[in-house]
Amino acid sequence: MRTPPSQAPLSAVSTATLSRGGHSPVSETGAITQAIPSSALFSDRREITISHEGALYRLRITRQGKLILNK
Repeated sequence: MRTPPSQAPLSAVSTATLSRGGHSPVSETGAITQAIPSSALFSDRREITISHEGALYRLRITRQGKLILNK
């Protein structure tokens, strides 16, 4: 039995799926994942800092509306 998307664990979403603008993102393992709107992460900011496995990353929105991730 498959877990409904609203209850599915959040996992990595493939870049190809995001670039296609799909409404049902699929992880590299084929599981349906929950998409988080960028507005929920950024609020009124253009840049956020993400801590992942002890490293800090900068995620920012460009003037063209694209996302850039830097270590």
